[in-house]
Amino acid sequence: MTDTPAHPTAPKGCCTPNAARAPGDVARTGDAVTIAITHADTGDTAGMARLDGGAFVMGTDSDEAWAADGEGPVREVTVRPIWIDACCVTNAQYAAFVEATGYVTDAERYEWSYVFHLHVPKRYRERLRGERSVVGAEWWLAVPGACWRRPEGERSDVKDRGDHPVAHVSWADAQAYCRWAGKRLPTEAEWEYAARGGREQTIYPWGDNLTPRGRRMCNIFEGRFPNDYDATAAHRGTCPADAYSPNGFGLHNVSGNVWEWCADWFSPTWHVEASDATRHEPRGPSTGERRSQRGGSFLCHRSYCNRYRLAARYHNTPDTSGSNAGFRCVRDV
Repeated sequence: MTDTPAHPTAPKGCCTPNAARAPGDVARTGDAVTIAITHADTGDTAGMARLDGGAFVMGTDSDEAWAADGEGPVREVTVRPIWIDACCVTNAQYAAFVEATGYVTDAERYEWSYVFHLHVPKRYRERLRGERSVVGAEWWLAVPGACWRRPEGERSDVKDRGDHPVAHVSWADAQAYCRWAGKRLPTEAEWEYAARGGREQTIYPWGDNLTPRGRRMCNIFEGRFPNDYDATAAHRGTCPADAYSPNGFGLHNVSGNVWEWCADWFSPTWHVEASDATRHEPRGPSTGERRSQRGGSFLCHRSYCNRYRLAARYHNTPDTSGSNAGFRCVRDV
């Protein structure tokens, strides 16, 4: 890792796959939840941080920004007071939800989910290449049986990963959990406000240096993406949801580990024009095809997408699931 990420001239896709690019005949079809929960104030606030809300400076005009993602312009935005999870929802928490409700995730219904290729046993990996890999992002394999409780496929489990963030959950799966918990997903503005932890216009939650004094601050890809980990890599997948030091508001892992679903429909241009809707408690456009994601993941790397920065954003179809996407919840005050 270095403090000055390389930035190619042309925007690249992200380390996150999507169901719309599913290989072969495994494409997903079905009804996904399309209406975001806009208000929730009944959930338990244990493990949450109470934030006062107010005005903050959102976005970036940095040379590192992906203009095509709509990271700018820099603008003052106001958000309401909220409670927000200090950590992403964990496997143990999601298991409690499933046990209480019998909920079946999209990955379980479709009987596959995306897994990073280095997490699949080599012999099985070679069998899946081609017909079950994503063109242009061949490091993703559509693995039969992969889901939140079996992150690498049929012979895997989360018995020793109860404190890791749940993954292989679609936006619709996150919505279902939020409804059960009496909470909701954060808007993009709420997410960035909370992730900044009171800092203004820094690149990361801790400042502008990726590794201050050589110290690791987040869980991102260490090695030559996407084929080789460094021998000294701290993690080769998710890490506990409370790993690494929290930001100024007490939130863990808002950079790296897993991408976090937000409530908004994604648009690279909706917020460019200043208006009450885009500056005062903004909730994104009223329609769209993909939902916003924030924070980057354990697969982000400076040589590829560099989207573990606070202002970086991405998107995915609401039914997509993979091994590097999860969520955290918000409760209204």
